Amino acid sequence: MSTDRDRTFELTLDAGRPLPDVIADKIRGLIDSGHYRPGGRLDNETELARNMKVARSSVRTALQRLETLELLEVKRGLGWYVRRTPPSTARPGLFEVGGYSAADLFELRIGLEGLAASLAAVRASAAEVELVRKWNTDFRHAGEDRDLLLEADEGFHLEIVKLSRNRLLLDTYVPIVERIREWRYDSYSGRGVPLRAAREHDKIIRYLNNDDPGGARAAMNSHLQRLYDELPDLVEEPLDSTESWSDAEPQWSGAAID
Repeated sequence: MSTDRDRTFELTLDAGRPLPDVIADKIRGLIDSGHYRPGGRLDNETELARNMKVARSSVRTALQRLETLELLEVKRGLGWYVRRTPPSTARPGLFEVGGYSAADLFELRIGLEGLAASLAAVRASAAEVELVRKWNTDFRHAGEDRDLLLEADEGFHLEIVKLSRNRLLLDTYVPIVERIREWRYDSYSGRGVPLRAAREHDKIIRYLNNDDPGGARAAMNSHLQRLYDELPDLVEEPLDSTESWSDAEPQWSGAAID
């Protein structure tokens, strides 16, 4: 029985492809074969990682990629599910994020997440901001478990990007954060880093609740700036992305245009 299950989840590795891509293809194949049916729940991340003999972080990356392609959806507290209706269009990332330095990726991440926070401050409801807060609560309760810290931290930031209601922004963002995952995971080992990050998350949430797009952007930029300044491949003075002026923020529409 266990041998059959091992074969079901066995991966065909390819040295020329990132592991999350291979995992995503395997899960897609399991959906196409009927192993996972529309509306059905997937095995949890830990079980998938064990069955595929890979790290849980790689599984999570694959699942998030399939979520972006609208093949999967995550239900908070319940797990990952196959969408009942097929995606209207495939929405892959705009580009393959390979060959770029961590500084390149972080600079673009700062721009995207600052914009996302600004848009979310205008477009998100109070109930939706509460979902962001819950991710930060999970982050605070993760203690020193870096897997749980990574899961909650990524959930916090991804939720804000989704609340921007800008699909192009989301499609650009996902492949970038996938490429900095290992660096992000390692950063939690720094003394006091999780507590400091949680407090900075709280500040972002306050601006979101106050419907303050300029404050939300500045708080997000300041939060990410600290991480950016610690990158080992910076050769010049770090980017200063935190200064804000009261009249500098665009006047966003209250909802994204369909």
